[in-house]
Order: sequence, then structure tokens, then C-alpha cells
Amino acid sequence: MAKERSAPSATRNYPQIGLHGRIVHAIGRRIVNGEIAPGERLPSPASLQAGRGVVREAIKVLAAKGLVVSRPKTGTRVRPRSAWSLLDPDVFAWRQEGLPRGAFVRSLTEVRLIIEPASAARAARRASLAQVESLRRALRDMRDALDASPADYDAYNEADFNFHRAIVDSCNNDVLEQMSAVVSASLVVAFEAAVTVPGLARASLPRHQAILDAIRRRQPGRAQAAMRRLVANTGRSIQRLPGNR
Repeated sequence: MAKERSAPSATRNYPQIGLHGRIVHAIGRRIVNGEIAPGERLPSPASLQAGRGVVREAIKVLAAKGLVVSRPKTGTRVRPRSAWSLLDPDVFAWRQEGLPRGAFVRSLTEVRLIIEPASAARAARRASLAQVESLRRALRDMRDALDASPADYDAYNEADFNFHRAIVDSCNNDVLEQMSAVVSASLVVAFEAAVTVPGLARASLPRHQAILDAIRRRQPGRAQAAMRRLVANTGRSIQRLPGNR
């Protein structure tokens, strides 16, 4: 039997261990899914079955994510959505949970189409030999995972994740690397959905190869176009799944 692997950890989510962590996630989800609307006050500690100190610390975490603000006399209220840190890993995850699957997939594909083709073009200009070798290894690992009996889709997702992250790293842009949290979160969600599409993983291998070849040959335009085809095709395939339309 193929060795099982956990999905790649794309984001550094706030721990859910203990009452404090559970309160952070419980309130955060309620805010992001609209149960607690902008301008409304947060539930009292008593209604959350938690002490004031625990809730106070949870509010600090939520405030850092742009979800709430505390002021004298008015208390702690939910901020407008425009103030939320939408690229924060937890906010991103809570938003995913609150959206209909099809709507989230469309938003996810839009984000990927904005960021990843441009990253591939930049990587074609800047990738070092060592970074190109990282892409080769990731693609080799993707093939090996699919050739296992049975196919190891966890290993495939991990290798696919490594391939796309290696492209971002190959851009050699510190700011882009700091922005890669949303890309990473997007990739994990996309990959988990993509492997449920029959044949999609195997069919994606030539598309990944085309991206690698364009980066290796220093062809930014081809790299950008190949990445756009890969992301768009994946998005369309996931969108056609039952429940995603």
C-alpha cells in the first residue's frame, strides 16, 4: 500500500488547541460567514461559556486580523469587510468554509490566474539552476506518486504544491514571497478538489512539463501561457464537479 502523507501545510493557522483557540475560531467563523454583521457587538463572555480573560485574549487575535475593534463605551464591534485581512490564513480558511463551493472555486481560480502566470514568467527570467532542479524534482515526485500502486494522491498533492511554491521562490522577490500565503492556501484547496476529478492529475503532467520547459529555456511568454492554461483547465474541471456549479 502506498505510504500515506498529510496534506502540505500551506498556512500557519492560529492553534485551535484549548478554550482560547476554540473561541478565536468560533467567533472568527461567525463574523466571516455573516452571523455577526459589521457594526454588531460581539457575544458576551457568558454566552460563549468562557471567562473574560479568555475572551479578551481572543479579541486581541481577531483585532490583529482586522475583524473587530474595541473602543471605550461602545465595546467590541465587528469592522467592515473592507478592513478585514483577507489574506490572513485563518480569515482565508473561514471565508472558504462560508462560501458555496462553486463560488469559492471561482474566486480561487481568479486569484491563481492573477498571480501564478505572472510568477511563472518572472521565474523564467530569474530562476537559478538549483531552482530549476527543484522544479524537476517536484515534477518527478508527482509522476512517481501517480505510478504507485495504488496511486498516492497525498504524495502527489505535496509534490504539486512544492512545484508551484518553487516557482514563487524562483521569482527571487521578497515581497511576493510574503504574499505567497494566499497562494499557498489557494493551492491546498485547489489540489484537494482536483484529485477528485477522474484523470485530471495524470492529464496535468504534460502541462506542468510545459511550464518547467519554458522556465528552463528562459521563455517568459511561454511559461506564462502554459501556467494560465494549467490553472484555467484545473478551475474548469473542478467547477464541473457535482455541487460546484
